[in-house]
Amino acid sequence: LKGDLAYNYRGPRTKDDIIEFANRVAGPLIRPLPSQHMFEHVQKRHRVLFVYVGGESPLKEKYIEVASELIVYTYFFSASEDVLPEYVTLPELPAVMVFKDGTYFVYDEYEDGDLSSWINRERFQGYLHVDGFTLYELGDTGKLVAIAVIDDKNSSVEHTRLKSIIQEVARDYRDHFHRDFQFGHMDGNDYINSLLMDDLTIPTIVVLNTSNQQYFLPDRHIESTEDMVQFINNILDGTAEAQGGDGLLQRIKRIIYDAKSTIVSVFKSSPLLGCFLFGLPLGVISIMCYGICTADTEGEVFEHEGAKKESGDRELTDEGSEEEQEEEKNGKYTELSDGELKQKDIMEKKKD
Repeated sequence: LKGDLAYNYRGPRTKDDIIEFANRVAGPLIRPLPSQHMFEHVQKRHRVLFVYVGGESPLKEKYIEVASELIVYTYFFSASEDVLPEYVTLPELPAVMVFKDGTYFVYDEYEDGDLSSWINRERFQGYLHVDGFTLYELGDTGKLVAIAVIDDKNSSVEHTRLKSIIQEVARDYRDHFHRDFQFGHMDGNDYINSLLMDDLTIPTIVVLNTSNQQYFLPDRHIESTEDMVQFINNILDGTAEAQGGDGLLQRIKRIIYDAKSTIVSVFKSSPLLGCFLFGLPLGVISIMCYGICTADTEGEVFEHEGAKKESGDRELTDEGSEEEQEEEKNGKYTELSDGELKQKDIMEKKKD
């Protein structure tokens, strides 16, 4: 907190970086450079240096406004024209400049657009050692990020060649690609594999679109600077195939991939803990399922036995009814026989 403003730190969680952030925010928004000696001292300490040159003007007001927003990322300075190195020539004053990569670049409102967007793009060196925090910050620039994924500890020709190719393109083709591309290299493929949900073999080159999670892979081996330039041009004209993205299928794939990665990492780091965490719930669920299935089976058996018992009772009842009916019939037959005998006796008496 500084006055009415609150600044959030978004950089690496290291002691030196946090201290530098605190010192940068605690000081003035615009730090003056009163002499050439001071300018040289500051230039040695900072790889990227923004300087306003001139007196009071609307451009300076805009510069101060942008500094209040982006002070969390970089330093902002002001100087007079006579303090600048002799090799610097300015077409007009006032001007905003950035010193980096051993040279300088002057802001042109007509070509570069909004000052805030220009500073946000130029606050990175042309070539970077890329990590997770850097990729997160590069997402604000709107640039595609061309990365040589290599092993820094591997000094073989393939690893060093790809790194050199990316460096050459960043340096020699700045005027062609710096508005759309950021260049760098990444040590190892663990982070990039988790980001792309793919298994890239190193060394390789990948171009990331941090705004929509798409990425591009070359369809052939990059053997020279010309091959890399052709690959970049294919991306710009839309002929290169984009992979990934942030659609529904990719989101579902991300959920599955994250769950799988979590389970694998737990078992790799602590197999016993993994067995306990995942074995216990599975065991409980299995017992519950077994109990449910067994209960259904026993219920069916009981129902079947009950049905058989009812059927037997009905049969017994039916048999009893039949016996009663037969007895009634026999009784009737007996009654009929007795009546017939009486009638016969009467008839015989009449004859006599």
